[in-house]
Order: sequence, then C-alpha cells, then structure tokens
Amino acid sequence: MVSEAAAWGIFVVALGMVLSPGPNTIYLVSRSISQGWRAGLVSLLGTLVGFVVYMTMANVGVAAVFELVPWLFIGLKVAGALYLLYLAWNVIRPDGASPFEARDMPPDSAMKLFRMGLLTNLLNPKSAIMYLALIPQFITPGLSPTMLQGFLLGGIQIVTSISVNGLYVMAAGGIATFLRDRPAWMVAQRGVTGTVLGAVGLTLALDNPMPT
Repeated sequence: MVSEAAAWGIFVVALGMVLSPGPNTIYLVSRSISQGWRAGLVSLLGTLVGFVVYMTMANVGVAAVFELVPWLFIGLKVAGALYLLYLAWNVIRPDGASPFEARDMPPDSAMKLFRMGLLTNLLNPKSAIMYLALIPQFITPGLSPTMLQGFLLGGIQIVTSISVNGLYVMAAGGIATFLRDRPAWMVAQRGVTGTVLGAVGLTLALDNPMPT
C-alpha cells in the first residue's frame, strides 16, 4: 500500500500537470475541436495505453536501480522539482500558452487517432518525468514493496490524467469558445495552473531527504 499523504501528493502533482499545456492535452483538445468528441476519446485511449507502458517500464526498472544507486533517488527528485518549475514558467510567462488555444487538424481514421494519441504520449517528456522523477519521490521505503507502491501511485496518476483529459475532450469546443471570448478568464486559467505547478515544484525542491 501507499501512505495517504503520498496518494494525495501524487494526485495534486498529476492534476497540476494535466491542467498545464502539454503535447497530450493540446493534441486531444485540438482533435476534439476539429473532428468531434468521439475522435478525442479514441485518441485518449491511445494516451491511456501510453501511460500504462511508461508505468510498467518505469516500475520494473526503477525499483532495481534505486537499490543499486541510492543517490539517483536524490537526482530524480531534483530533476522533477526543476521540471515542474519549468512548466510553471511556461504557463505564466507573458507569451505562455493555454491548452485551449488549439490548432486545426484534418480528419483521421480511428486507427490513426489511437496511434497518434499513443505516440504523442510516449514522446511526451512530461510523461517520462512523471514516472522516472516525480512518482518515485512519493514512495515510502519499507512501507510496502517499492514496485507495488509505484504501480498504485501510477494508477492514481493515470486515473487523474485520463479523467481530466476526458472532460477536456467532451467539453473542448464549448470551453475554447468561452475562453476565446473572455481573455481575462484565459489569463486566470493560466495563472492558477502556473501557481499550482510552481508551489509543488518549490515544495519538492526544499524537501529533499536522503533515501534510506
């Protein structure tokens, strides 16, 4: 099992990351706006499979690596904190982007939609950082097997990400229109997202204990 604090921590981090503009969200929203919510859901299924692939590969490898190289744990924590701060800056800077500033795309088949959702996620640096740098720092040594904790925390991240992205897909057109007609709301959305990411990044940077 995992601690309640770890479960809530990974939920907050996952929520902050899925609310920030990134390849997955931008692709899913753009596809939903241009081809409809059904196309967005097919793409989202590919994204889900990509998360499962990352979670499996990371947990099988990370559990063994941490046993051999304990200092790598610290390095991954620092990398994760820095990356969150980088994401926060990209959102709140004057020329930052919102995921609802979507691009037009030509219609694609269901197979291509699934494949593009999968590849977009597998090539997304946010996904790699989540499993290789962020999730491991919420693992509590000795509480339960490291690999089990990794899969449980990864499951929380997947449910959070897929749920929020699913809402984006279903409401993409309406939200994009709403924000486009209300620039102040667009700025507020970016501000909240950047603040959450920055706060979590600073917390992780300042709380950096040695692994046991």
